[in-house]
Amino acid sequence: MPKHKFLRRITAALLLLGALCGGTVVALRSALPDTFTVETGQPLTIASLRFLTVQPVSLQGETAPAGSPAPDSSQNQVVTLLGIPIKTVRTVSETRREVSVCGTPFGIKMFSDGALVVAFSDLHTDLGTENPAKEAGLRLGDLIISAGGQRVRNNEELTAAITAADGQAIPVVYRRGDTEYTCTLTPVLDRDAGVLRAGVWVRDSSAGIGTLTFTNPANGTFAGLGHAISDSDTGADLTLLSGEIVPVVITGCQKGSPGAPGELKGKFAGEQTLGVVSANETTGVYGRLSAAVDGTQMPVANPQEIELGEAEILTTVSGTEPRRYTIRIERVNMTADDPNRNLQIRVTDPDLLAATGGIVQGLSGSPILQNDRLVGAVTHVLVNDPTRGYGIFATTMLQKADSLA
Repeated sequence: MPKHKFLRRITAALLLLGALCGGTVVALRSALPDTFTVETGQPLTIASLRFLTVQPVSLQGETAPAGSPAPDSSQNQVVTLLGIPIKTVRTVSETRREVSVCGTPFGIKMFSDGALVVAFSDLHTDLGTENPAKEAGLRLGDLIISAGGQRVRNNEELTAAITAADGQAIPVVYRRGDTEYTCTLTPVLDRDAGVLRAGVWVRDSSAGIGTLTFTNPANGTFAGLGHAISDSDTGADLTLLSGEIVPVVITGCQKGSPGAPGELKGKFAGEQTLGVVSANETTGVYGRLSAAVDGTQMPVANPQEIELGEAEILTTVSGTEPRRYTIRIERVNMTADDPNRNLQIRVTDPDLLAATGGIVQGLSGSPILQNDRLVGAVTHVLVNDPTRGYGIFATTMLQKADSLA
């Protein structure tokens, strides 16, 4: 081979290798958060990316900001791959937290802070077919919070405001997403029913079952589900007015299959209230306990301590007693935009697969355990593969529960 051709090939190969390395560095950098929390006295290791090494950059030691009596236990560290710097990150040392891990089923009763639009119904009037709500600009999933200047918290209050309008136009304030709007709605006389109506169906409450993830006996809080309670028709998260959790007995299961998510069946057990719901958030349902709940005290893992491979979920698919089932953690995403999908998991336990087909509705909130630590909670199922699903970090749920305390 001529020397010039050989040199061209070597140059091309080196350029390709450089591009691949550059792409790897960029991908790894985006996969690492800017700040890690580590247990006091322990080094930073990233269990799901074991090929990375971590070295201190500038240890801050026992220093503190001016006017602060508390030492700063944080430090900068550089993450490297084969000696190549990937990213400089900050580590913050904290005492490891513990919670009481549950895995028990619980019932949720919630009332929304407003009337959620879930359907429209055209009305027959003397002028033909009309729908005042649609004409006013309302959409499915809008939350009506006042009508005619009166607060609306349920269907009865909305009906009263429409009746009081006596056919006159009234202002309606509603929330769409995080934005509040006002429209003008003119009720019409429904010829079939003989009453004034707006042509809209609303929902002001919800009830269902899920799995309690943990309680914190130190401050009396609880956390469950790992995702918000949403309306079954519109998919909109319910804005909480009030709610409570109650005991549940699991009576059966509709197994999941590709394209058809399964569902646990259960019934509320008695009139006892276990706690009051304080928040319905993207990361779960939270509140304060009013009765004792069984659980096992367990340390909480930081996200970088979670390994790829064997793990367990603690859940209940019959009766009231949870048991452990094997799973595999297939992916750990420490920088996901959606906190409900930080973990990707696969059910491997033959007993759980036989009973449920995999992950089903009602398993949301089931604690994910690894190395005798709480690492997360189940949140979603992959519709086309019910053996696989997603989870949320336990630390994310614990931070929210702490904020309630």
